[in-house]
Amino acid sequence: MIKVAVAGLGRMGISHVAIANSHPDVEIVGVCDVSQFVLGALQQYSSFACFDNYDKMIEATEPDGVIIATPTSSHAEILHATVVQGRHIFVEKPFCPQPEDSCRLAGLAKQHAIVNQVGYHLRFLATFNEAKRLLDDQVIGDVYHFQAETYGPLVLNKSSSWRGKKSEAGGCLYDYASHAINLVNYLIGMPESVRGSVLKHIYSTEVEDAVYSTLNFANGVTGQLAVNWSDETYRKMEARLTILGSAGKIVVDRQECRIYLRHKNEVKDLSPGWNIKYTTELTNPVWYYLRGEEFSAQIDYFVEQIRTKNDDNINSFASAAETDVVIDMIKQDAMSLH
Repeated sequence: MIKVAVAGLGRMGISHVAIANSHPDVEIVGVCDVSQFVLGALQQYSSFACFDNYDKMIEATEPDGVIIATPTSSHAEILHATVVQGRHIFVEKPFCPQPEDSCRLAGLAKQHAIVNQVGYHLRFLATFNEAKRLLDDQVIGDVYHFQAETYGPLVLNKSSSWRGKKSEAGGCLYDYASHAINLVNYLIGMPESVRGSVLKHIYSTEVEDAVYSTLNFANGVTGQLAVNWSDETYRKMEARLTILGSAGKIVVDRQECRIYLRHKNEVKDLSPGWNIKYTTELTNPVWYYLRGEEFSAQIDYFVEQIRTKNDDNINSFASAAETDVVIDMIKQDAMSLH
């Protein structure tokens, strides 16, 4: 059994506890949070060893791996201490508020040869992975432009939570846009520059509620980023990429991957015109369902990487650091326009 400890018992932390605790190869050896209310409930209704101090939990439980779901502003300090101990780490997104910390920790994790993973769960959705396979095989020819969009109804009034606080790395750019940027880096590549970036306030005062930017790539590809977490026309967060190529087009979200081709593709057995692949036919079953298959899939992947001692990860610190660099590029570009 792989011994896992969990730090941070908010919405995502509790979800990770439930998923990891159900995994046949995992033993939850400790959970940690500063909230006495949350700890009290777990002490009363679970058998988990509960702690209000991270260092004490690590010392008492000596886990093989740690799931960190604490506020983003705390990541750099906690991650550094955990990496140098040689413990495997899954940390929630976004990685770190400062890209310098992200790049430093990515290098440190490689140096210590630990499994290192960041919780960008959209990379575990079958539809987006199907889009990646099609792009890698150049099914739509040479990509020349794309639109990356993420919308949802997360903030619909003035909020006093951490999401509305700049000091806690709140804001649509870090929380919502990071997903779209991470997908762009995964499917298209990392942009060389950004321009025309806008951080729009709708309800929040300290942080932005919407993000718009144009991304430019060294090979001439361009893209538009449009993200809004204050859009009440959506029931929950939805991410979509529209990718234009010389031989066709891909439109992909969590439900389906739609491929338009000018000519038949014999290798992939795709017809001219629209072809649709649904998530139901692409997704592998998971042993435990909570919030979505991708949340279980990413934890299973983390466990498997530990079991096989493979520190090469689809969602590594290094890939998350690239996302943080692009986030900072957009932030700096928006500031320069003011």
